[in-house]
Amino acid sequence: MTETTRMESTAPAPTLYLALELGSTKWTLAFTISAAQAPRLRTIAAGDLAALSREIAMACVRFDVPITTPVRSCYEAGRDGFWLHRWLDAHAIGNVVVDSSSIEVTRRARRAKTDRLDAIKLLHLLRRWAQGERGVWSVVRVPTPEAEAARQITREIETVRQDRARVRNRLQALLATQGIRDRLTQRFPARLAEFQTGDGRPLPMIWRARLLRDWTQ
Repeated sequence: MTETTRMESTAPAPTLYLALELGSTKWTLAFTISAAQAPRLRTIAAGDLAALSREIAMACVRFDVPITTPVRSCYEAGRDGFWLHRWLDAHAIGNVVVDSSSIEVTRRARRAKTDRLDAIKLLHLLRRWAQGERGVWSVVRVPTPEAEAARQITREIETVRQDRARVRNRLQALLATQGIRDRLTQRFPARLAEFQTGDGRPLPMIWRARLLRDWTQ
């Protein structure tokens, strides 16, 4: 009895693993505490943090571990950015944000892709990563809120440049359908009335209105 008690007391403390598959309307959660334990799968509304907290507590009950059991989690970098990582970190959950392009995908997995399967695969990789297999994926470096905010000016400028190039290309394509070749200078709106189609007709008003709207954009 003494030996048994000593062995039990030196057993490693359990860890609750959580993988989140984040969708636009729902999140799929996969929990486990070991490779031998079948994952517990749950679905909650996207962004419902109260439901997420409840599911973590219920997973502890389901796996018969203390509510204070350490939790390690992961999700793929995407549309939700880093706000969820910061929330998890603030609630003492060791989270990693994963570069999705670094996750190996087999042909069979691509054919059978579902949120549940994706969550289970992430859960399996999370356990391996936590046990020291750093090559299973690449972890994204999460910026501070201040650093992330500071990037927005540069990103906005780049977005405006891309939008401008896209509109200019569309204008050139529209003009080409009417046989018109013209440089898009600042005088473009004034020159619309002078344009003639490639076959010698005045450019119809409906075309001029469409081009002017795109130019304004």
